[in-house]
Amino acid sequence: MILSAASATWLALPAVLAYVVASLPAAEGQRWPAQALMAAWLLHGLMLLAGADFQGSHGGLRLGFAPVLSFTLWLVLLVHGIESRLMPVGQLRRLLAWGGVAAVALAWLFPGEVRAVAHSRWAPLHWVLGLTSYGLFGAAVLHALMLDSADQRLRGKGPGPATALGLPLLKLERLTFRFVEAGFVVLTLALVLGLASPNWSWRDHKTVLSLLGWATFAALIAGRLWRGWRGRQATRWLYAGTLLLLLAYVGSRFVLEVLLHRPVT
Repeated sequence: MILSAASATWLALPAVLAYVVASLPAAEGQRWPAQALMAAWLLHGLMLLAGADFQGSHGGLRLGFAPVLSFTLWLVLLVHGIESRLMPVGQLRRLLAWGGVAAVALAWLFPGEVRAVAHSRWAPLHWVLGLTSYGLFGAAVLHALMLDSADQRLRGKGPGPATALGLPLLKLERLTFRFVEAGFVVLTLALVLGLASPNWSWRDHKTVLSLLGWATFAALIAGRLWRGWRGRQATRWLYAGTLLLLLAYVGSRFVLEVLLHRPVT
């Protein structure tokens, strides 16, 4: 391998510095903040790749709570990069940059000594789909926060342009729940593949919370389709489902790895 686990430590510092540079105030139209954010994103990705440890004898992969959170933020930044090509989303730059600082620092402090072993041939795809669903729901939450913020400003100031991120609120709302729908499909596939694992158990906290999160997103999609849920009523369900998913994997791993110091496979 070109990258080793030790490389992750050396990549963490420049990634953090690049994110800090990207978070600095800048006049509108200047390109260096976006360039710094792109450089930080690339370094962040290399750090995650270096710390993945693909050299396990059984195709192991380190999936501690911090690397999963870090990868989720990395995917959200990928979505932001794509959207920035299509619409003006520069006001999110500083927020995401500071999120990147926290994500890189957390993954460096808690790299995840636990190695997830592929107990079935579907396990690697299950991991990829699970991580992807985290990223999609993370992007949905980010858009929902912007949506709620714009809605609150609109309600406080009375009549005015109903826009956020340069988009009409209704269009932003549709975009938000496109991420929810995509995340739900990916999460469903991940859960179905998880059934093929011999380690699957209905008594496992991760399983129960994941299914509760799935049911929450299913209720949200059904509520929007048949009951016309919109605005804060819908975003509350989104936040609740995302919180359940975070508790399912990140929360359970945090307790086992950091608080109880128990080995997890």
